[in-house]
Amino acid sequence: MVASVDKDEEAVVTCMDETRHNYESGDFVTFTEIKGMTQLNGCEPKEIKVLGPYTFSIGDTSGMSDYVRGGIVTQVKVPKIMKFKSMKESIEQPELMLTDFAKFDRPGQLHIAFQALHEYFKQNGSLPKPRNKSDADKFVAIAKKINDSSAAKVELDSDLMQQVAYSACGDICPMAAVIGGITAQEVMKACSGKFTPVNQWLYFDALECLPEKPDEKLTEETCKPRNCRYDSQIAIFGEQFQQQLGSLKYFLVGAGAIGCEMLKNWAMMGLACSEGGEITVTDMDTIEKSNLNRQFLFRPWDVQKTKSSTAAAAVKRMNPNVKITHHEDRVGPETENVYNDNFFEGLSGVANALDNVDARMYMDRRCVYYRKSLLESGTLGTKANVQVVIPHLTESYSSSQDPPEKSIPICTLKNFPNAIEHTLQWARDQFEGLFSQPAENAIQYATDPKFMERTLKMPGTQPLEILDLLKKTLVDEKPASFQDCVKWARNLWQENYNNQIRQLLFNFPQDQTTSSGALFWSGPKRCPHPLTFDTANTTHLDYIVSGANLRAEMFGMPHNRDRNAIAKMATAVEVPKFEPRSGVTIATTDAEATARQNDGSLDDTDLESVQSALPSPEKLKSFGIRPVEFEKDDDTNFHMDFIVAASNLRAENYDIPAADRHKSKLIAGKIIPAIATTTSLVVGLVCLELIKLTQGHKNMEAYKNGFVNLALPFFAFSEPIAAPKNKYYDTEFSLWDRFEIQGDMTLEQFLKYFEEHYNLEITMLSQGVCMLYSFFMAPAKRKERLSMPMSEVVRKVSKKKIPPHVKALVLEICCNDKDGEDVEVPYVKYNLARP
Repeated sequence: MVASVDKDEEAVVTCMDETRHNYESGDFVTFTEIKGMTQLNGCEPKEIKVLGPYTFSIGDTSGMSDYVRGGIVTQVKVPKIMKFKSMKESIEQPELMLTDFAKFDRPGQLHIAFQALHEYFKQNGSLPKPRNKSDADKFVAIAKKINDSSAAKVELDSDLMQQVAYSACGDICPMAAVIGGITAQEVMKACSGKFTPVNQWLYFDALECLPEKPDEKLTEETCKPRNCRYDSQIAIFGEQFQQQLGSLKYFLVGAGAIGCEMLKNWAMMGLACSEGGEITVTDMDTIEKSNLNRQFLFRPWDVQKTKSSTAAAAVKRMNPNVKITHHEDRVGPETENVYNDNFFEGLSGVANALDNVDARMYMDRRCVYYRKSLLESGTLGTKANVQVVIPHLTESYSSSQDPPEKSIPICTLKNFPNAIEHTLQWARDQFEGLFSQPAENAIQYATDPKFMERTLKMPGTQPLEILDLLKKTLVDEKPASFQDCVKWARNLWQENYNNQIRQLLFNFPQDQTTSSGALFWSGPKRCPHPLTFDTANTTHLDYIVSGANLRAEMFGMPHNRDRNAIAKMATAVEVPKFEPRSGVTIATTDAEATARQNDGSLDDTDLESVQSALPSPEKLKSFGIRPVEFEKDDDTNFHMDFIVAASNLRAENYDIPAADRHKSKLIAGKIIPAIATTTSLVVGLVCLELIKLTQGHKNMEAYKNGFVNLALPFFAFSEPIAAPKNKYYDTEFSLWDRFEIQGDMTLEQFLKYFEEHYNLEITMLSQGVCMLYSFFMAPAKRKERLSMPMSEVVRKVSKKKIPPHVKALVLEICCNDKDGEDVEVPYVKYNLARP
């Protein structure tokens, strides 16, 4: 949203400081809704130069009218003509795209190497045999000859050429996934004209996957074919590597888009296909129709089955030797009895295929605690990232975080929307508040004896609001027929799209000004207008049809899909007359809204009146009400019909462009864009890191964290960040280190242990949220605890038993050194003395 536009030869546009514009120099924009400098409205796309996060220049506006206020700036995608050299020209004068700045000279070398491979095959009828010195020497000679006569001559690296020859017969699934993902995206670019194609040669290698001293560890004998499905992989890494891969025990968390692709790659590579190997995959979700376009192990007949079991069965068909166990558990504190010490200690590593940060951070903490490697990845449309976490070497996933997602302010949603995202979120909130929450409250009231007690303890006016809604659900607005559901929907339409808007305009007229003299309805505040109900308007009727049917469903009534009959019922409804009232306060900021909700005075008389009007819980035992759970993928259930209609009607109130069903589903359903090309690429990159981990690479430079955007296209790889080091006295430690103590000690013995062994005075000791000991603790309490065993102190303070599966306690300590200064120290793993 525009805050100002200069009238100048190099005009500067300033955006509202609520959100960054996120444009780049060279982008093109156009404008709408500008008051004053109207020549910009609907103008030809203007190229911009970014000056800051909220400003950019658009060229000459000196001949235009003066800017008054308002306006929306929109980025416009302008077609770009790209010209490519012919194959013959480009071989001699290649445009080489760099994928890894650590391999700056590699593309030119590989350009010669691949020409040499073609020439070698032409001369010999085959590729160089794995680890065959004679064939490699022939290949290097051909490469040198081609390089000498090439217009794109480079300083040839003979060792690199030799490794290319040694691995030429190889073919590994992860590399096919990477190149296949990039290539498939390029095909789609050619077909659609969308996104920027690769210009013009792209070479990608992962030679760092080879053993750290390949010529010592790999021979022609160890890499020769075994007449098995893994021969093309053995040709590169040798038979011993294949045996190691087959005996790995890996935990895959998630069986969605990345999880499916990961399992496929692992099955094709032969992971967990030998004695001792096992894959454990867990995913609590069931398959939805919208999953099918990118989670390719699933088919239409699998919809509503569990993801983990279906994916496990699919890869078992691909490779019957794969040993895989599927679970339907969420990873979290509640399943630590399943994924316990014995489970984690037996793992070779963990791979995340998750779609939320909280679960990622939880798994990261578990991997740090058990000192297990973690392969982390994610996608967003054409963007992908990979991070490898290696015990004692790298920082963990949680060491750095993205900023939190910006939420929409309550007041924007309630009274001042200015974008379709706001109206869609409002519609989602309406759905929950109309068809889910009332039924849940009613069920809790009928079945939970403590529901009323909990509700009455809530702050401010919340008890009255909840009980008033309960009374409406169970008494005032309880429908006896479908006609009642239509009446309810029609009155709700009037309230949302006419009455509330008229009240808002009564409080804040169109020409209202603020204390500073500025118009109230300006900037992000769009002035609304009320709507008039019309059954001939499709969107109006959509709202009534979907709302009435969802209301009927909540109360256990059958659906009615007869639009003509519903239109007649709606027309027959007598809508109460409404006049805006004085004295109605409308919050204009979130702070006002929160203060009013929490600090509002509760009228005990009103509360008692509502309570007395409620039927007793005993009378509701057989009451047929159930919450409607939002499901975006069923086009027959009226859910998306209601969301689209409710959102677009509100958008019409505020003159916001409406969204079609597809866009509404993406936003309201919070669908994270995922495409098969990016998924293939990112999992290929993950599996290349897995190959390095399997071989036990210790050189951190061999590992690669990566960020890719296939649309641009852009590739950035870097070595992982080393785990930061801290120090107490002369002892260095990182997040991977800890004090490990065997129990069972008393608290006093525990404190003395640190004094005697580490010269550290413990000033505070905690476990989870429980403070077990502190220097400022009451003397009587301290004396009592000092003589107690540590496990007993934990039980007493937490008021919980230590679960049988817990073998060790994680204790946090604050310490002083011998000089009485605070020092940072690792946590304590206190191993319990189990019988």
